[in-house]
Amino acid sequence: MKYISHWKLPQGTVNAAIKRFLETGGAPPEGIKMLGRWHGMNGEGFAISESTDPKAMYQWYAQWLDVLELTVTPCVEDAEAGPILAALPKR
Repeated sequence: MKYISHWKLPQGTVNAAIKRFLETGGAPPEGIKMLGRWHGMNGEGFAISESTDPKAMYQWYAQWLDVLELTVTPCVEDAEAGPILAALPKR
């Protein structure tokens, strides 16, 4: 399953978050493949990752909770969403 992670960097945690990112590279734990990560100039960013282990995703999420406001959303690609949307009753 793929996941969209969105983070916001609160003012009070900027230095701690930068330090941790530079030390770890923000690498995910075992069982997660990061497909891409983008940093906005507004202190927010997004990552797309893939994993079959929701506990590994939760572990990664929990490692950053003290310095980032995070939302992690499971997602599907167009090829998966299209047939589902096409099968919806017409309104």
